[in-house]
Parts: sequence; C-alpha cells; structure tokens
Amino acid sequence: MTDTPSSFAATHYAPRAQDYLGSEVHRQGPDLDQLEQLLDGYAHARLLDLGCGGGHVSYRASPRVASVVACDVTPSMLDTVMRTAADRHLANIAVEQATAERMPFADDSFDVLVTRYSTHHWQNRDAGLREARRVLKPGGLAVFIDVVSPEPALLDSWLQTLELLRDVSHVRNYRASEWTAALGTAGFNIAGCTARRLPLRFADWVARTRTPAEQVAAIRALQEAAPREVREHFLMQADGSFTLDTATYVAN
Repeated sequence: MTDTPSSFAATHYAPRAQDYLGSEVHRQGPDLDQLEQLLDGYAHARLLDLGCGGGHVSYRASPRVASVVACDVTPSMLDTVMRTAADRHLANIAVEQATAERMPFADDSFDVLVTRYSTHHWQNRDAGLREARRVLKPGGLAVFIDVVSPEPALLDSWLQTLELLRDVSHVRNYRASEWTAALGTAGFNIAGCTARRLPLRFADWVARTRTPAEQVAAIRALQEAAPREVREHFLMQADGSFTLDTATYVAN
C-alpha cells in the first residue's frame, strides 16, 4: 500500500483514540462552552464535526442540533466516537471516514461546520477550507478552533519545531494573519475571533501522542536552551509545561 498523507495520519493516530477521548485538553474548555452558545437556535441543523478525533465537538453539539456527522481519517477514532455516542445515548451521531481535503458530501450538505484542533494536521489547508466552504450551506455557521502560532518569526519557528518533534504528523500551526487570509480566500466571511491561552502539562502533552523518549529529550533540551523571548511568551516551566495561543474563528 502506498503511504499517502491520509494513510500516514490514520496509521499514526490509530492507537491513540482512547488517549484523545480521555484528554483533559480536548474534552473540555471555554471554546466548547462558546460552541454550545453559538448553537442556540440551530435545533434543526445538520452539523459536520470535521477532523473529529475523540468526538468531543460531536458530544457537545448532539443535544443541540438535529444530527451530527463526525468525520475523520482514522477508523479507530470513528469507532471510539460511535461507542461513546452509544454509551451516552446520543443517537443522532453518525460517522464518515474522509480527509478534510476530499469529503464525500454533496454541495451545501450542512447547516453548521466545526473543526477543532484539526487544521494543523491537514496536508493541504487551502484545499480543506475550500471543501469546508463547498459542503456548508450559504449563510451556514462555520467554527474553526485551533492553536495559533505567534506572528514573530522567532516564536513561530520554535513552536513548529517543538510540535514536529512531539508529533511527526504535525503540519503547521498557522498565524492569525494566515488564518484570516486563508479563510477569506476560501470564501468565508469572518464574523468574530476569540483568542485564548491554553496551559499544557508537559507530561500529558507528550503522553497523548506517545512521543518516543529520544524526541521528548530533544524537546526538553530545546526548551532549556530557548532564548528569553521564547521562554517568556510560552510561559515555559521547569517541568517543561508551557502555554499556547488558541483562537476560535466564527465565520459564514
């Protein structure tokens, strides 16, 4: 079998579905609370959870909309979503295996589209955003939630390096300026953006991706050698814990 980008990502994440289901960072947060508020008035909506991972968007959205399609490239993630949905009696959640860049849905299929902590894994961000625009109904609600890289080149380079050492499927955390430009090019109108700071416990961060010990050691060595600007921006702690910037983009 040819190792395509999608098959690489699916293989890479196959053993990790339970880790993402139980992840404190993924299963809660003010961004999910905001999403619940945004879904007020969408009781009859069909929602796409794009790059669903452990399914936390789907579980929050399910009681507030008519139906949810949880879409991911990794079969074990989808299996976990279906089991968890059944355990929680969320009967309106279905699953679909696909990449963001090539989805099997007809044009204008969804009233709401949400993607959370997924875009930084897409092999082709712009193609994925074009697909998102295609499958979302005109005037539909789109919510993009992800880590945002700082604008200064020094901070951006350090973040991408640490992320890639931690997880070889990482593509890029985009700057706010890159997000704004890409969403506009794909045909989205940005209605609002909420910036947040996300503290991460280092041990949990590398355990969730099962980062090999030699790569963990490389990350720690880089952190210890980081210049003052990097340490201060990311609030690096003695145990390696640090803080990231995130954003929630609301668009239509």
